[in-house]
Amino acid sequence: MHLNKKAVLYVPDGSEAGAALARTTHLAVSAHQDDIEFMAYAPIAACFGKRDLWFTGVVVTDGAGSPRSGIYADCSDEDMKAIRIEEQKKAAYVGGYSAQLLLSHPSSAVKEKEDGAHVAAELAEIFCAARPRYVYMHNLADKHETHVATALKTLAALRSLPKKERPEKLFGCEVWRDLDWVCDEEKVFLDTGAYPHLARALSGVFDSQISGGKRYELAAEGRRLANATFSADHACDTYEGLNYAMDLTPLLQDDGIDPADFVAEHIRRFEEDVRRTLHKFY
Repeated sequence: MHLNKKAVLYVPDGSEAGAALARTTHLAVSAHQDDIEFMAYAPIAACFGKRDLWFTGVVVTDGAGSPRSGIYADCSDEDMKAIRIEEQKKAAYVGGYSAQLLLSHPSSAVKEKEDGAHVAAELAEIFCAARPRYVYMHNLADKHETHVATALKTLAALRSLPKKERPEKLFGCEVWRDLDWVCDEEKVFLDTGAYPHLARALSGVFDSQISGGKRYELAAEGRRLANATFSADHACDTYEGLNYAMDLTPLLQDDGIDPADFVAEHIRRFEEDVRRTLHKFY
């Protein structure tokens, strides 16, 4: 596996890197440090403490340009890159990840259609080494441009693999736009109720972002609690916490499906559902 010279590969339990990747069953690809813990806590919890299930995280960008205040107010971009790498490694250790990769690409490179091709190629190498059964990434309707660009690079990487080497399932997870609007029968429920102390510990590791003026850890927990309650309108709560995801597996089964058309169809069905309900009563 050939990673760029700035990339970091961290294995919390000290196993050989190749073996750590090869044992991966669940893998999440995110744009930034901390995105994984907010959008993919369910697979982290599912693998925690297991010996037959292993979670690996991949962060694509270098974390530059983040807001900073307090003890981080005078930190340079280079300082923040180093701090965010250490925070992500701490999360990987606390969460018992099989491996954590930090590819350290500038956000601008990820968003470039042409220059970003090497990002997809690098991700493809990681998928070949890890062979995960389940992959989690940003949802294609996210409003953060770097998240969307990262998701598209991830999809391109997966589509570059022979179909027999692709994961069983691909999920697009909520971060900068939730997926409450997706029709209920199409929502994927990611149960985040296990080990609430672990969820808080993982979120709290990213002090540079929280102290920078964004209470991400409270927002992420609040969303999970709200989803758990509002997921069903005529039943008692059956979940302690939920993240929603969109099942993107059809995009791996048919390379001819345009990602934009795929999302637009979800939006069209949401519109039809709203119209159908309204027309019942007037």
